[in-house]
Amino acid sequence: MSEPTWRHYLTDYNEGLGLVYERFVLNDFLLYLKGQYGFASVLEAPLYGMAGVSGINSVALARVKTPVTLVDDNAERLAGVERIWGELGLPAAFTLTQDWAKLPFPDGSFDLVWNWAALWHLNDPAALLRELVRCSNKLVFVAAPNPVQVGYQFHKHIAEPEFVKEVDERWTDIGLIRRTLEGLGVKIIGQGVLDTPPWPDTVMPAAELLRRLGIRSPRLTGRFSGAGWRWSTMDYYLDRQPDLYDRVRKYMWLERLALPWQIKQIWAHHRWVLGRRPVS
Repeated sequence: MSEPTWRHYLTDYNEGLGLVYERFVLNDFLLYLKGQYGFASVLEAPLYGMAGVSGINSVALARVKTPVTLVDDNAERLAGVERIWGELGLPAAFTLTQDWAKLPFPDGSFDLVWNWAALWHLNDPAALLRELVRCSNKLVFVAAPNPVQVGYQFHKHIAEPEFVKEVDERWTDIGLIRRTLEGLGVKIIGQGVLDTPPWPDTVMPAAELLRRLGIRSPRLTGRFSGAGWRWSTMDYYLDRQPDLYDRVRKYMWLERLALPWQIKQIWAHHRWVLGRRPVS
């Protein structure tokens, strides 16, 4: 049996350009939400969903002194994430659960509860959404992979069709997520798309995609691998690549393009919804 991808990235921080781009765009958006709503506590549950290094989606918020709590259902991965946060020198609370339908927190414990593309990995996503709403006293933010965009369809039907056996594709439907939240009394205050680089979302490193397509060109493969092809969010956080954000930012022109999100979703890799929890 091959090693789980998440285990590999607990020690290998070279994620690839696409994941670093995704992480930086998410960081910018989380900091925007922080500026808009001024939340003082954060729960990310589950801490996984994005590929690459697990558990670092909320680092940008911790770096601006926002207390963060992270939840996982795998003890080994959670321990690895706690070690990574120690390496970053950032405080966080780490909680292990075996039941996403019953999180171990009192009602209204956190100002912002959120996750990034994690719902489709769960047995009962609706139960988690109920818990996220219960644990929030202000905001609920949920993002999902965008099945409309062309890269997703390429991945599903050509590059790796077997991946759909491992996820619940129904929960890529942002309308379903929105309706579920609204059914829990949440008022939707925003929705849109994020992670819109100028390349399609193949959900795998470029070198692996070439291999799966049967392209055996050492010259082409070499462009997307080797010592000179290192993209690591952790290196940026640890000040080993302080110019990394500026290098990646030049690819964000489509992200910043002033188009309705309904048009951009043809290319965007993720869709999101933001809601405000009902005041009891």
